[in-house]
Amino acid sequence: MFGNRWHILIILFVARAAMGFQFQTIASVALSLREHLAVGSGEIGTLIGLYMFSGIVLAFPGGLLVRRYGDRLLCLAGLLLMLLGGVVLGLSDTYAMALTGRLVSGSGAVLMSLALTKMTTDWFAGREIVTAMSILLTSWPLGIALALVTQPPLAQQFGWSWVMHAAAGLCGVAAGLIGIFYRPPPAVSTDAPSAASDSFVLPPRAEAIPVIVAGFIWGVFNLGLIAFFSFVPPLLTEQGTNLPDAASLTSLALWVMIASVPAGGYLVQRSGRPDAAVMLFSGLAGSALLALCGFPGFALLLCMALGISFGPPAGAIMAMPGRVLRPENRAVGLSQFMVAYYVTTTVGPALAGLLQDRMGPAAPVLLAAVLFIGIVPLVLMFRAMVPGPGQSGRSGPSPTAGTSRQQSSS
Repeated sequence: MFGNRWHILIILFVARAAMGFQFQTIASVALSLREHLAVGSGEIGTLIGLYMFSGIVLAFPGGLLVRRYGDRLLCLAGLLLMLLGGVVLGLSDTYAMALTGRLVSGSGAVLMSLALTKMTTDWFAGREIVTAMSILLTSWPLGIALALVTQPPLAQQFGWSWVMHAAAGLCGVAAGLIGIFYRPPPAVSTDAPSAASDSFVLPPRAEAIPVIVAGFIWGVFNLGLIAFFSFVPPLLTEQGTNLPDAASLTSLALWVMIASVPAGGYLVQRSGRPDAAVMLFSGLAGSALLALCGFPGFALLLCMALGISFGPPAGAIMAMPGRVLRPENRAVGLSQFMVAYYVTTTVGPALAGLLQDRMGPAAPVLLAAVLFIGIVPLVLMFRAMVPGPGQSGRSGPSPTAGTSRQQSSS
């Protein structure tokens, strides 16, 4: 039943949705958790951010572990850590215990996310890689959206701890699906553990440098999204919109984005011009954010336009490493991609918050606009090092040549 690559993608989608569902747990029960642990908003914010913090430390060694032990095993290990961390957090009576649980679950999420990205690349490289990555990326906001609908009522009915246990249980379900049904694609044997002597071999510079540039593109894109969802509501409030309406306008962009990411990925795949799509829609997003700062009366239209603009670049950016890395280098190369992403998204929000404190609520939104427009020169830098899809220019065999030959027989 699960021999088809699209069936495999469903399994990976469920696993990544579980990560989004677990990430949202702290925000969903923040008031109850503050009262139970006797902490303030700052400590709650630390718990939220801790989920991704370990990515800076774990992403690169995680890639080495994926190469050494295989992506399926590391994905399972990550999901089990997410389960364990969720249970610990649900049983927490002290802030230190809650920090421990969140750090464990976040560490597992980093390992799982790295393994899922490699699994998807292995199955779809040379095929519908942009479409597949776009669908996979949709799982994160969908998991958060599911959490927004289900977690507050669950906490009200049974208590905040059951929200944590429910998220842990979903991670367990995902682990069962991966353990039972996942297998590596027949054209790629990189799921098999490598020899210990090969585990620490880095990709050559011709692959590593463009992959790291792609990682910064992904980090800048996500930093722009974080700035939008975090700082546009205060801006709209200062411009005269009441707080509930400001929150609704921002969430509208999220719901439009859930549809525009897979739809945009499919259209970008059909167009055969992913780099042009990334530059075009990133530029449109930046322009819409600039307009939002100056024309609040058009906030509804601009938020809808932003939700549409956020969609097409996502899968195309995530597909960039697959255009560069040979199969045997994907595990470590993708870890370099993720390190650049985690560094950008960890340092950036602090800078945006500092700008808000020093210059007012419009400053981080202007920063987000600059970030989206700044993606254009980064993509041009990537293009200068890597031929576009369908072009030749790299010496040696293409990293997707093996899978491309299989396409006609699928």
